[in-house]
Amino acid sequence: METKLIVPVIIAGGSGTRLWPLSRSLYPKQFLSLEGDSTMLQSTLQRLSGLGCQSPITICNEEHRFIVSEQLRQVGDIGSVMLEPVGRNTAPAVALAALAALEQENLQDDDPLLLVLAADHVIEDEDAFHCAVEAAIPMAEKGALVTFGIMPNSGHTGYGYIQRGQRCDNGFEVNRFVEKPDSQTAQIYVDSGEYYWNSGMFLFRASRYLEELRDHRGDIAESCEKALRNSITDMDFIRVDGEAFNRCPEDSIDYAVMEKTKHAVVVPLDAGWNDIGSWSALWEVSDKCENGNAVVGDSILHDTRNCHVHGGERLIATVGLEDIVIVDTKDAVLVAHKDKVQDVKSVVSKLKAGNRSEWQLHREVYRPWGKYDSIDMGLRDHVKRITVNPGAKLSVQMHHHRAEHWIVVSGTAQVTNGEETFLVSENESTYIPIGQVHALENPGKIPLEMIEVQTGSYLGEDDIVRFSDRYGRGSND
Repeated sequence: METKLIVPVIIAGGSGTRLWPLSRSLYPKQFLSLEGDSTMLQSTLQRLSGLGCQSPITICNEEHRFIVSEQLRQVGDIGSVMLEPVGRNTAPAVALAALAALEQENLQDDDPLLLVLAADHVIEDEDAFHCAVEAAIPMAEKGALVTFGIMPNSGHTGYGYIQRGQRCDNGFEVNRFVEKPDSQTAQIYVDSGEYYWNSGMFLFRASRYLEELRDHRGDIAESCEKALRNSITDMDFIRVDGEAFNRCPEDSIDYAVMEKTKHAVVVPLDAGWNDIGSWSALWEVSDKCENGNAVVGDSILHDTRNCHVHGGERLIATVGLEDIVIVDTKDAVLVAHKDKVQDVKSVVSKLKAGNRSEWQLHREVYRPWGKYDSIDMGLRDHVKRITVNPGAKLSVQMHHHRAEHWIVVSGTAQVTNGEETFLVSENESTYIPIGQVHALENPGKIPLEMIEVQTGSYLGEDDIVRFSDRYGRGSND
């Protein structure tokens, strides 16, 4: 039997609230560099090298689309990026990917194997991961729905468990899936040797997954078929029909298919896996000093043990601490005991309830053209440091309530100000009156750095009327 090539399906949704304040709703953990130089999304794709994979299908939220495409571009293969207008959990997301994979004309296989992966997992032993995937391929080719069970090293209560049954080729039949247990039950599971942590990674043929989904959750399959039937391709993105997908029920692969099918198989995986679900989990996989401290950034630690210290632009000094997490960003500081870091999501809930922006945005915000850092804000003024990438252009736009002063710090700006278009160089400035149609472009080879001073009665980001935009954004993006 000829081995099928694999289409990676990368699930890149989620908000990562338990890694606040580094992870925010509009820039969650899968897009952060938590280990090494690559982001978690990029690492997920890079570890597939050598497996004979085709271009990936990445599924993400609409609001993350430019972050995803840029990070994929940096590692060489954007593939297809499917945009969910609203989150409906993993069963619908993978259904969209399976339907799209069966329709793609450039695939070398008309019914490919889908390797479903989360974009925010750490796998330290890539060779062991490859071996597990290769062991799963023959079973998936025969029609099995394969999941990867993590060999547990503790009675962890933060994961679901999979109980294995009879041996089946290179794996085991799945006896049952178990919800997150209490600590005593979890230890019983581990001691028995029959249970694995549920990784949420899968391998199966696209058609087989859809067959099982239609059998067990036909309502989800039908909604996804309608959503993809009326989809639109926009640059690198596949935009599914929002109205149809909004009506899709919400469910996970486990509940919708894996717990109901008679063809579930588990392949054991011992590869240094971690889903980085909290700051204590990140501490576990991080490099540490002789005192057990994991440190990022400028710090001085005295009489400090087993702490995680993640600094930003400031010096962090600690004295007499043990088992503490300290995370410093430009607009927020977290101090928590490692035993309580799961409760960080409660802080995020309070930020949302208080209508504060820190749960959603960093002070530094990324855009498809570059980024801006909100340096200062008053009642009628807002100061930003703006970076525009070489060749990038902001939309042609106007504002009803604010005027803008632009001062170029380095590089060259091509400015459209009403009917005029001209260059603004270092140490030069220009003024955009309220209501004036304007645009900003970097025609140079180096990043454009500039200071923007906004003044006016309303300074919200939604005071933008876009007339044209090369990134396909509307006035609310």
